[in-house]
Amino acid sequence: MSTSSVPRPESAVLFGAADPGSVRRTPSGLVTALILFVAVRIAGVGAVVLANHFTGRPLVRNLAHVWDSRWYLHIATYGYGDLIEITRRGAVQADWAFFPLYPGLIRALTTALPLTPGQAALLVAGTAAVVAAWGVYRIGDHLYGRAVAVALVALWAVLPQSVVLTIAYTESLFSALAAWSLYCVLKGRWLGAGALAALAGLSRPSGFAVAVAVLVAGAYEAVRLRGRVPVGLWAGCLLAPLGWLGYVLWVGHRTGDLLDGYFGVQRAWNSRFDFGLGSLRFLKGLLLHGGGFVYAADLVIVVSAVLLFGLLCLDRAPLALVVFAGMLVVVVVGGSGSFSSKPRFLLPAFPLLIPLARALVRSRRARPAQAVLVVGALAVVSLLFGAYVMTVARAPL
Repeated sequence: MSTSSVPRPESAVLFGAADPGSVRRTPSGLVTALILFVAVRIAGVGAVVLANHFTGRPLVRNLAHVWDSRWYLHIATYGYGDLIEITRRGAVQADWAFFPLYPGLIRALTTALPLTPGQAALLVAGTAAVVAAWGVYRIGDHLYGRAVAVALVALWAVLPQSVVLTIAYTESLFSALAAWSLYCVLKGRWLGAGALAALAGLSRPSGFAVAVAVLVAGAYEAVRLRGRVPVGLWAGCLLAPLGWLGYVLWVGHRTGDLLDGYFGVQRAWNSRFDFGLGSLRFLKGLLLHGGGFVYAADLVIVVSAVLLFGLLCLDRAPLALVVFAGMLVVVVVGGSGSFSSKPRFLLPAFPLLIPLARALVRSRRARPAQAVLVVGALAVVSLLFGAYVMTVARAPL
């Protein structure tokens, strides 16, 4: 595996080869990718609104006021230390479990613009989702060319759990920071990679995965350079983990237990790394006693992610992408907590889709109708699944 790019194929438009003489007359790959992404996500919002209408719910309220969104909005309005909940088992769940970048951006927008916290949260999430799709495209184009880049963005847009990109959650913000940090690694822009990794570490608990990817790729590059390491590489690697470490230590200081304080807060939320024991218990319960449709779908998504990670490794993808995706897969499989949230945690792991995107482009050239049918079917599944989870299913997202 290497941090450098692999040879690019000829340019292509929408999964197909482009005639060099017609490139100027066709939309750029980036425009095509972003149009596809925005169209799918707007359709996803529309599906949720329609589902809310048919189930007698407020049409758009659950986009900004559902599950964890309420915690982010409360932090944005009142700051930390103002909200706790006591579970039925007596665990004290505190708002310190939620990282500060997203509520901080919400607070900044409501201060500068006449927006409610919910409106600001959706604006941040929606904007970040487009920026993330842009970064995903840039990585795909840098490594494999325009056709694969468009396919990669399209596949990311139609993931079953991609409804999260258009609600008041942190996945879109984290994905944007991760994608551009990894792009900087691939381009050798180490200071930018480290700065974006530090911000990603302030966005959510799994933000450390970006820092680890930058550090591992940086170490590989330092060994490759045999001591002639530029200052920017050292600076970027030193900067990368500071966001995540800074918040974890701050929570530790506030709780009076510098090293374990944050992890104690997470344990109250039943969130800890248990080496997969929680996942095995869930699997045993699902097989022996059954479960709802959402839990079965969640299991399929998680298992698919593990298989796709294997394909990513066999595909000899750049080291930073493999490390980043692998860290997220390990956290999801090896962590405890609600299994229904695990597909959401995998959403930022867009490198897992690279083997599928490359296969889709090859299929598009050989059998164009089948490739379009696959993407269309995935889009329909994504819209229906997102609307169902948001309006009908009781499992927390």
